Formats: sequence, C-alpha cells, structure tokens
Amino acid sequence: MSRVYEDTKFLMKKYGITANKKLGQNFLIDENVIDTIANVSEISRDDLVIEIGPGLGTLTDKLLQKAGKVIAIELDERMITILKERFFMYDHFEIINEDVLKVDLKELIKQNKEQLGLKSAKIVANLPYYITTPIIMKLLEEKLDIERITVMIQKEVANRLTAIPGEKNSGAITYTVYYYATSKEVLTVPNCSFIPEPEVESEVITLQIRKEAPIKIVDEAKFFMLIKAAFMQRRKTFLNAIGNSGLNISKENMEQILQELNIDTKIRGEVLTIEQFAKIAERM
Repeated sequence: MSRVYEDTKFLMKKYGITANKKLGQNFLIDENVIDTIANVSEISRDDLVIEIGPGLGTLTDKLLQKAGKVIAIELDERMITILKERFFMYDHFEIINEDVLKVDLKELIKQNKEQLGLKSAKIVANLPYYITTPIIMKLLEEKLDIERITVMIQKEVANRLTAIPGEKNSGAITYTVYYYATSKEVLTVPNCSFIPEPEVESEVITLQIRKEAPIKIVDEAKFFMLIKAAFMQRRKTFLNAIGNSGLNISKENMEQILQELNIDTKIRGEVLTIEQFAKIAERM
C-alpha cells in the first residue's frame, strides 16, 4: 500500500472521518496522480495558489512545497481541524471555511498578490462532481486575475470542457471554456485511486486563461444567452430551440439571419461553431 493510502486511512481513523456523500467527497490516495496535478499546475514561489476542496490535505502538502502562498477553501467543517493541525507549521498557509461560490475570489486574489508581492495566481481543485459546472463557470465568468486552472473532475464532464465547440461532446459550457481558456486533458484517473471508489472515472485537465478572446464579440451577455438557449433544447433544431427560449427575436427573423449567413436553417445548435454563434449574436 502507498504512503498516501496509509496516511489517509490513519487520518480517517484518528478523526473519525467518513466521506460525506452529500458533498461528493472521495479522498484521493494515488501518489502518481497527486504528483501529476502538482507538476502540471506549474507552481513556483512567485505564485498564489487557491485550492478548492482540499479535504484531508493530501494535495495541499505538495502545493505548500511549491507555492508562495496556499489558500485552502473548504466547506466541510470537519476538515478544518485536520488541515489546521496538519499544516500549523506553514506560515504561508491560510484556510477559509466557506462555500467557494460565496467567496469574493477577485478581492482575495488582489489583496494577497499586493500584500505578498506575488506575480500570479493559480487555481487547483479536486472538484465534487455535483458542483463542477457552477464552480468552473464562476472561475471563468468573473474574469479573475488568474493564469491557470488545474482540476480533477468526472471524465464525462472533462470531455465536454475540453471539446472543440461544434464538435462531438460539445455542451453550452464548451463554448464558455473555449472563449476564456485553452484546455487540455492530462490524465485519466481510475476509480481505485479514491476512498471510497466513485462509480465513474475522473480526469485531470488544465485550463490556461487566454490573454485575449479567440473571437471579437460585441455583446458577451447576448452571445452566451444565445448559446444557453440553443442547448436548453439541444435535440431540437436551432430555430425551434430559439423560438421557444423567450429570447426577444421571432423565429422568422432568426431564419432570415441564418439565411444571410449561409447557415442551414435545419441545423442543431450543438454543431454551430463559436464563430457562427458570434455572427448570429451580432446580427441580433
């Protein structure tokens, strides 16, 4: 058995911890996966690292060896005591006991970078499957001052996040990720890498935040609203989905826009490219 496995079992026994299913907890026990996440995060002493959902601190240990400062955001109060006791000797470690969706990350990053003179900020997380999308959307849509996001998520979701818009596996979030970042699948993580074992495989992915968007968009809000509407009823044609979406445009007007752009009026939203969505939104 690996050292990480033994440490995890020891901590669980010492503190009487079992994984909380409601919080989607699965404790990572694969040392190779932990090392891979730490390495592909490309962390240096010039970096502020925000770790979302550190749990027992298995990955935190590696991050503290590399980063200028690590801020762990953990919702489960049971983990706070463990994290405090495990890492009390590190003066560049901070714990926030809060739901990450409620944390003002923009201000948190700004304050820490200024106070400590750190050059960049990076996000590292082993995200619960049930809340992956809201967290990823928050990290991207708030346009945080971050360079890189390294996350481990459900493999099926990873396939969607790293897909090319308009191709197989595309979802509404595919377009958001592509607009804000370049994505890469790094490592498939089998079920046996966790305690308890989840029912599905996981995937480590990296999102490198773009310095500028791949396309020019006049109205971002309208652009993303259009994409969301197209995927709300993804089995319907784009025209029918938009017609039922409540967007302020008639089916006839949208049909005219598609014809002007030489786009098949029977096309489904899921096969439209990001450039086509941008042109449609601009015509609207």
